[in-house]
Amino acid sequence: MNVMNISDRVGFTEARLLAAGFSELHLLAEDADRLLSALDAIEAAGDDNASRRAARVRRQIENFEPSVTMIGQIKSGKTTLVNALIGQTELLPADVNPWTSVVTSLHLHPEREGFENTASFRFFDEGEWDRLVSGGGRIGELASRAGADEELEKIKEQVAQMREKSMARLGRKFEMLLGQQHDYGYFDQELVERYVCLGDDLDEPEAPGGHEQGRFADITKSADLQMQRAALPVRLCVRDTPGVNDTFLMREQITIRAIRDSRLCVVVLSAHQALSSTDLALIRLIAHVKSRDVLIFVNRIDELSDPSTQIPQIAESIAETLEKHKGPQDAQVIFGSALWACAALEGDPGNLPPSSRAALETYAAGAPVPQGAGNLDVETPVEMAWAFSGLPELQSAIAERVTNGVGASMLHRAAASGLNLANGVAATNLIGSADPSGRDGGDLTAREARARMDGIVADAGAALKKDFDAILDSFSERMNRVQDSFLERATSSLIVHLEKFGEQSPWTYDPAGLRVLLSSSHKVLARKCTAAFDKAVREAAEQISELYARAFGLGPDDIPITLPRAPQVPPPVSLGRTIALDLQGSWWKRWWLQRKGYHAYAEGFVELIRAETDPFVQELRDDLAEGVRTEACEEFDSFLNEQLSVFASMAQMQDAGADELAAFVSENAPRERNEQLKTALEILNGLAAR
Repeated sequence: MNVMNISDRVGFTEARLLAAGFSELHLLAEDADRLLSALDAIEAAGDDNASRRAARVRRQIENFEPSVTMIGQIKSGKTTLVNALIGQTELLPADVNPWTSVVTSLHLHPEREGFENTASFRFFDEGEWDRLVSGGGRIGELASRAGADEELEKIKEQVAQMREKSMARLGRKFEMLLGQQHDYGYFDQELVERYVCLGDDLDEPEAPGGHEQGRFADITKSADLQMQRAALPVRLCVRDTPGVNDTFLMREQITIRAIRDSRLCVVVLSAHQALSSTDLALIRLIAHVKSRDVLIFVNRIDELSDPSTQIPQIAESIAETLEKHKGPQDAQVIFGSALWACAALEGDPGNLPPSSRAALETYAAGAPVPQGAGNLDVETPVEMAWAFSGLPELQSAIAERVTNGVGASMLHRAAASGLNLANGVAATNLIGSADPSGRDGGDLTAREARARMDGIVADAGAALKKDFDAILDSFSERMNRVQDSFLERATSSLIVHLEKFGEQSPWTYDPAGLRVLLSSSHKVLARKCTAAFDKAVREAAEQISELYARAFGLGPDDIPITLPRAPQVPPPVSLGRTIALDLQGSWWKRWWLQRKGYHAYAEGFVELIRAETDPFVQELRDDLAEGVRTEACEEFDSFLNEQLSVFASMAQMQDAGADELAAFVSENAPRERNEQLKTALEILNGLAAR
């Protein structure tokens, strides 16, 4: 069954609600449209070289999709909130057993004619699945290293049960499905539940047609749904992630990667439990993300007896917990109710439970109209429920951060590229319109100029790669020193403890110091990478500008070069990964009892913690740092290729014969085309200067 087009399902009121808080995204869309019109002018005024490069920049703009990752406590109503945010109140299953849930990416598109919903589900590959079933995932690894045999056996029993259920559901297809992907030209609630929801007990009969709930849930790694969203002016991706207390930590790393890739994270809490010292795993996941890139949504305020009085108390408690555990203290905190939002979207807040309806009326009577809801009529029940649900304020916060964060970076990057192309077209026009008899091409022949340009590009690219090799080597050495220093201090503390209290007194050591030092190493990496990139583009631009003067007689005013900004270094969210020192319980007591003598304690501790902290170092070095190098080099290569394209166009015009020049002048003389290029340069200069 195909899902109906969103415009057929979403009425005027629903569209008005869904658009309420996204006004700032319209500013981003308007700037993107202006940038696209400038690229149109470049394609019209330039040659094939300029047109190809302009088309490439156009694709970058059109494919731009900022993303928001939703994480949170189990039973916080996170998935219900996501359903409200996308305007489909029952699409994602809102009550899923944590270890069967998957990262579900909802790719929201502005409405356009002919759009069709699609879905794609990816399964774990054999290696990922074997890691889970052979050792119990990350929890199994921790239990094994700590010598927690009893816990390890329990975990293995749970895993065996999960494997049996999976094989019973999938039969002989089980092994064949690992590593595969299922694609559909539609989606609905039934299809989504088949892949992401645990489903009914296996003793119950299978649903007709084989569409039973949760058939592939155990082996599904991720889900991607492409859909339209009423009144959304730009593309947006919303990622719904597993709960933070995933039983086997199987999806912990997937959630960490989703946070890192999104650059914007929404933490969903329940008003009744808010944020406490027991939520250390959740705090660890966001501790290394910039405060501005973290939004905290306190859900289920409809369950509070007196929201107006209790909300300030909850806000104070959250602030204290974040400060105590070194979380993002300046993160914006938004209070709301996904239940109220869904009731508004369904058009009947009167169906809310009496206590929830009373809480809404009490709260609305005493609270100011929330940010983002200013255009709503809060006197009507539907719009009042939406306004005070917190959704408009959440939308507004997301829109502001996207527009002024990744959106602004994308616009600047695209505008800088477009500006270089436009200036190249203008310079080519200048060369083509000059009197051939009086043309001064500088002191380089065409062959010498081309060789010089190729040399600049090759040498500059190699120099940047060499600089990054040195930076990454230094980063790796620094992290190794940090790890060794941490182990040395921890072991010394352990010996002191043993000497003072003896072997029967369990000892713990806070790994926060290690995370702080590794985070400091990451900051040094970010500074060095940015400095190396800026130096490389500055030096390359100076050499290219000098070449333009010598090859074509053009000065900096004739063909200015706009420098790209260094790519942003992702936050070190992998430092939120759970390790043995984060876990408290009976494990450590037995770990102590299994060892005899100070030397055995110290040696066993070092072996355990090194094995646990090695992944930190490896992930930061081999994943994050290598990713930074790759992105920076690709951005630099793109800049150099733009200049190669500009150079090729000017060189072709410089060497053009009389007939070719006459044709060029005839084609480019019209005032309309020159005015278009002039307007494009004004637009691009304005956007690139931000």
